[in-house]
Amino acid sequence: MTATDLLKRFRRYLRLERSYSPNTIDAYMQDIARLASYLAARPASDAASSSTFTDVTLGDLQSFLADLYDVGISPRSQARILSGIRAFYKFLVLDGFMQQDPTELLLSPKVGEHIPEVLSTEEVDMLIDAIDLTADEGQRNRAIIETLFSCGLRVSELVTLTLSCLYLDDGYIRVIGKGNRERLVPVSQRAIDELALWFAQRDAMRIRPGEEDYVFLNRRGAHLTRHMIVHIVKDLAVKAGIKKNISPHTLRHSFATALLEGGADLRSIQVLLGHEKISTTEIYTHLDMSHLREDILNCHPRNIRYRSEHP
Repeated sequence: MTATDLLKRFRRYLRLERSYSPNTIDAYMQDIARLASYLAARPASDAASSSTFTDVTLGDLQSFLADLYDVGISPRSQARILSGIRAFYKFLVLDGFMQQDPTELLLSPKVGEHIPEVLSTEEVDMLIDAIDLTADEGQRNRAIIETLFSCGLRVSELVTLTLSCLYLDDGYIRVIGKGNRERLVPVSQRAIDELALWFAQRDAMRIRPGEEDYVFLNRRGAHLTRHMIVHIVKDLAVKAGIKKNISPHTLRHSFATALLEGGADLRSIQVLLGHEKISTTEIYTHLDMSHLREDILNCHPRNIRYRSEHP
């Protein structure tokens, strides 16, 4: 079977058996393409090297990771690329194309813990205040920001949100997350009000056939893309004078952090975010600890006295 055939089967496996999103599938395929390019570029005279997927050894993969390091790929990006490679070789073993998985003993690069950027409620208000309501897309963008912050959605969940998934009279929306897992998420009254104002404008639009059920549409009556949401958020951050490097995902982090600081338990936040593992949600406990440290430094009497003595 050719490499092209293997890749087609792998893509089908990710889509049908693993139910991965198109974005995840594309990322994994790019990871495998990067490995294929590396193998093809290796000198034919190197007898210790393999040039086909099914002949790859642990040593080949170690050299591949070393090459990623040499070209300046960060440890975090190396680890993400490696996740696609691991999935590919797990598939090859499961389908009988290989007897042993060469990634089993492959060590992952050490990745330092990354604390995500978050916005305060005041900074979210600054984003919203920066929206020009006289523009055609103004009210739509207000509804987008409120929905992201109110519900903690991934950007992929926002752009695929449909009218049939809204239960606004009951205060909930149904979200289709990773792996087609569904969850019900409460939505704030403020977000509901902003959505109602957007729907009044949306109802007057000419909507493309097949796009009628999407909540958020562009001027041409088609649903928004991930890239458009990223552009909207970054543009508003500039207009609001927010210096942080933010994205739509920052509003998801901000949602979780606000809940944790407000007293919500970690398990509830896990359910609301649609995290499969509680370990993914635990990052927000570190965010909370960083805020506690700031509170101690700013409020403890010994720190206050020290600052007054050492201006």
